[in-house]
Amino acid sequence: MTTESTPRPVNVNSLTPRQIVEALDRYVIGQHDAKRMVAIALRNRWRRQQLAPELRDEVMPKNIIMIGPTGVGKTEIARRLAKLAEAPFIKVEASKFTEVGYVGRDVESIIRDLTELAISLVKTKHLEEVQGKASRHGEERLLDLLLPGAPSRPTSPGFEPSGARTDASEQIESADATRSKLRLQLREGKLDQRSVEVEVKERALPLGVISNAGGMEDLEGNLRDMLGGMFQGKKKKRMMKVPDALKHLTQEEAQKLIDMDEVVREAITKVEQTGIVFLDEIDKIAGRERAMGPDVSREGVQRDLLPIVEGSTVSTKHGAVQTDHILFIAAGAFHVAKPSDLIPELQGRFPIRVELAPLTKDDFVRILTEPRGALVRQYQALMATEGLTVEFADDGLAEIAATAVQVNERTENIGARRLFTIMERLLEQVSFEGSEMKEKTIVVDAGYVRERLQNIVKDQDLSRYIL
Repeated sequence: MTTESTPRPVNVNSLTPRQIVEALDRYVIGQHDAKRMVAIALRNRWRRQQLAPELRDEVMPKNIIMIGPTGVGKTEIARRLAKLAEAPFIKVEASKFTEVGYVGRDVESIIRDLTELAISLVKTKHLEEVQGKASRHGEERLLDLLLPGAPSRPTSPGFEPSGARTDASEQIESADATRSKLRLQLREGKLDQRSVEVEVKERALPLGVISNAGGMEDLEGNLRDMLGGMFQGKKKKRMMKVPDALKHLTQEEAQKLIDMDEVVREAITKVEQTGIVFLDEIDKIAGRERAMGPDVSREGVQRDLLPIVEGSTVSTKHGAVQTDHILFIAAGAFHVAKPSDLIPELQGRFPIRVELAPLTKDDFVRILTEPRGALVRQYQALMATEGLTVEFADDGLAEIAATAVQVNERTENIGARRLFTIMERLLEQVSFEGSEMKEKTIVVDAGYVRERLQNIVKDQDLSRYIL
């Protein structure tokens, strides 16, 4: 597990499984077996695209079950993989869904949410592509607002007296000169304190009265679509500073330049061919069949999930989405239940099983230091804003890692997430007094760590609440 910033997307088609693992190694510590499995699954998607069409449709994704305690990197591996592949990715908790007919979210909302996410991603990409043109259009609209009533050039030739033509031409040339001068001032920021009146659309109809249970959020969305035209036509004028007005007008122009039908088509294709669904806590819906009790509902959720994982067509407000080639990565601690407690049909749709190892002391040290956005670097950067230098000695890092292992063993094992609470407790005094401290260099060594954490670590009851 790691806390580093999102990796830059690369052309995953050019990456071999070994290179995919190497890319994940830069962001996720350890768990080599799990990385190998997801790398193979990702590469198989590229391999499938190279096949003849009649065989391509027969190749199903190799869905994966990750088994391991919380905080060892299950979610992080799946999330980094999706970023690496520029694929639509959604994480859901299986325990939050209910069997059809019960109050709660139905499993098809997973695909609807994934589709909405993909549309947002594709739309953002299209907006970036037209940003240059939109900026020019927005600038021209802003200049029109700054120069109201300026004469415009005639759009079609016609008979005019020579004197009239000369006067009009001189007016246009004068207006062009003024416009050019104003454009230069705008780009140099000399007009930032001026305000202009901009016409803005009122917000869409705020329904907000329908529960999000049982797919009702989709009903609300459909009502917005049907009734929106009745309520969203109103416009009102608002005074804005020039920079805000330019941003607003540019956004409006960008929206006009993109083809939303094309965006939706591309997004649905991305969902169907490259989408990744991460089903967390799948062990919470695993249970042996009983005639009554909560296991009945758990089995019902599994049976509702089955057609989506097997491959079915889900209706969304943007059109039908086929789930045949979406990659599903399930994860769970499986402390009580076992993968074999899932219904046999669902087990068969997750052919790859991989067990993630608990994190060791050495893993914790690496997590603290190796990633560019590691916790140590985060705290050093935060304290640097106060003029403080926080130095972490090697024995101090080892003591922090040992403390994390010890507290995980004595209380609840939450993996690398334990480092967040320990680091916050360790540097609490520095964070509070940093702006007033005269000593500008703090050395975090083993003694410093023991001094601030020893009492809490010794008191198991207290560490349960604090660490």
